[in-house]
Amino acid sequence: MDLLTVKDLWVEYVTDTVANKAVNGISFSVAPGENLGFVGETGAGKTTTALSIMGLLPKEVGKVSKGEINFRGQNLLELSEAEMRKIRGSQIGMIFQDPMTSLNPLMTMGSQIAEVLKYHTDFDRTGISNRVDELLTMVGIPPSRKNEYPHQFSGGMRQRIVIAIAIACSPALLIADEPTTALDVTIQAQVLEMMDELRRKINTSMLIITHDLGIVARVCDKVAIMYSGEIVEYGTVQDIFLGSLHHPYTVGLFGSIPDLTFSEKRLHPIQGQMTDPANLPEGCKFNPRCKHSEDFCKKNTPGFFEVSEGHFIKCRLAKSETGGEG
Repeated sequence: MDLLTVKDLWVEYVTDTVANKAVNGISFSVAPGENLGFVGETGAGKTTTALSIMGLLPKEVGKVSKGEINFRGQNLLELSEAEMRKIRGSQIGMIFQDPMTSLNPLMTMGSQIAEVLKYHTDFDRTGISNRVDELLTMVGIPPSRKNEYPHQFSGGMRQRIVIAIAIACSPALLIADEPTTALDVTIQAQVLEMMDELRRKINTSMLIITHDLGIVARVCDKVAIMYSGEIVEYGTVQDIFLGSLHHPYTVGLFGSIPDLTFSEKRLHPIQGQMTDPANLPEGCKFNPRCKHSEDFCKKNTPGFFEVSEGHFIKCRLAKSETGGEG
């Protein structure tokens, strides 16, 4: 049985003047112990998906208009805020994008980790203190620094504290939203290695949101490529990195990064800009930027076609190659 199953999820940000369609009918699952990577440009809907799972959409404007988010067989969208608070932090943890804005500047690092333990465990004061020391040691920070404040730590160490908070209760699912974006390359490698080691230790599944295909190749089992609130390609890491057939958007992402095996004077970035979520194009959402676009693409939404076992592509090109039905 899958740990997390998202079915036909639609999310909007609604104001007095406009409705931004951030997530448009996505479905995916995460099995126990599995790592799923979400990849796409800024504005693709990756973080909105994560916030929907956590029940942290902005209350005034964020709205799940349709779909299900089933965690351990329970639809999270049907739970009250009090019920979600019991799950959030204990069974599902989240590493937020910017550690400096995620941490409270007026609280010591140790007290911020302890806060999670006070709410979700029955440890006494000594047990909480010992667990805080254990978590700090796990993420490579001396417990002697637990009484210091966020501004006294480097960016990499703050990120380690955020990870310690997220894993404090050994959650079954860990959502990592751009966990290494603000870090230099050396620290990125250390944090990724630490996350992978911690995942094995506490036997958790991970949903990793990133722009970096290198991170996906290193730590993920499966990959979902997102564009304009839709999953346009889904498969294993081998399917995405070694497969012969891809969605044009996936091809564009790979064309935007250097390849040391080829001698290229220029990269081949995707032309144009991400579509406006308040004014999405008819038909295929990628068609305004796609070099393969035809009249059919401008008027019809493509189905998902299985090009190999477990590898799906949302594009008419995949249908012509496979002869499948969406």
